[in-house]
Amino acid sequence: MKIVVCVKQVPDTEAKIVIGNDGKSIDPADVKYVMNPYDEFAVEEALKIKEANGEGEVIVLTVGGEDAQPAMRTAMAMGADSGVLLKAEQAELADGLSVAKALANEVKDMGADLILAGKMAIDGYGHQVAVMLGELLDLPVLPTAKSLEIADGKATVVRDIEGGKETVTAATPCIVTAEKGLNEPRYPALKGIMQAKRKPLEIKDVSLAEEGIEILEMSYPPKKPEGRIIGEGPEVAAELIKLLRDEAQVL
Repeated sequence: MKIVVCVKQVPDTEAKIVIGNDGKSIDPADVKYVMNPYDEFAVEEALKIKEANGEGEVIVLTVGGEDAQPAMRTAMAMGADSGVLLKAEQAELADGLSVAKALANEVKDMGADLILAGKMAIDGYGHQVAVMLGELLDLPVLPTAKSLEIADGKATVVRDIEGGKETVTAATPCIVTAEKGLNEPRYPALKGIMQAKRKPLEIKDVSLAEEGIEILEMSYPPKKPEGRIIGEGPEVAAELIKLLRDEAQVL
């Protein structure tokens, strides 16, 4: 079974984010980048499927700049066999549709039996690339999987819905997006890290299509107002409730 896993390199959630001079992108200086956490679940699931079958191939695929290689090497250190980097200028400013088109142009000739991806990237929270990829490739999409079973040419996914769980089935090839809880991603061992350096990573230059979304400006969230003490004892309870209701609007 050939499995393609779409991944993305994103800023570490603990990194201090500074807006660049253009006002539209993140200043990369002193920012640690990692593989998108939801994509880690997708990589792990692909490796589990390969190990259960006793054979197969796991290929990681991304759209990004030259500096996106570490995320791909991380996936290879976990156990992926190879990677393809679609190198594009200003990929960090690309909208979901242009990324999906670039991925689709590459995936359509790869002969994948299954395509996995994280449910969303934590830097943009678009939650859309995998669905767009399915539309472009005319493949069914099974999103936010909490469990995945591949058998008899079908993928069966269980996902959370409001008030319960839902089981969805589609014929393969199809696209499945990974939700937290699908598995527990493995840590790359030293042996895997050393092997990853020798695994093939193909870099292809691509031009991203200009779509209908444009980043006009990035800005920092407003600073939280300083707290204040309104008094002591039970006599201030009424005033506190009034402030929580009328000023903070949390009641």
